Amino acid sequence: MKIGYYTLASAAVLLGLLLLLVQTNLTPNFDVKIVQSGSMEPAISTGSLVLVQAQARYQTDEVITFTTRGTSDVPTTHRIVEDRLQAGDLVYYTKGDANPDVDPEPVRPENVIGKVIFTIPYLGYLLDFARQPLGFILLIGGPAGLIVFEEVSSIWGEVRKKPVETKEETDVHD
Repeated sequence: MKIGYYTLASAAVLLGLLLLLVQTNLTPNFDVKIVQSGSMEPAISTGSLVLVQAQARYQTDEVITFTTRGTSDVPTTHRIVEDRLQAGDLVYYTKGDANPDVDPEPVRPENVIGKVIFTIPYLGYLLDFARQPLGFILLIGGPAGLIVFEEVSSIWGEVRKKPVETKEETDVHD
């Protein structure tokens, strides 16, 4: 019973931390993103969770996550296929592994969020579900509620075990 309890508690805490990392940018130079399309298949599957780290410079063949003009809310994760100077500024040309053509717009270094350094296939689906109200209740709230209930039950059991002193017992000790 205790193994299940600790496993559930650990999973709920880990899922909560990952959800927090996906929703916010708490760690400097690192971001956690969920891959929403299959443009990088088979290297990175749809629904994968990617850990992205900001770098000073990026190299050809590295997979980066970036934003493009007008779509800063939805980052793209593609591979750098070429870097070159354009009007005196460095730009990256990118392409999804599953796409036949290079992306139409070059990526400026200031639009790069970072280099993909780690991926966990399909975990993004779970986190995406956890961001929805029902998913949050089922995956975070439910286990957290069970943990709270278990702890309160334990405390209540200990309190009930403690003998209650009556007035007569108190008078005898005096």
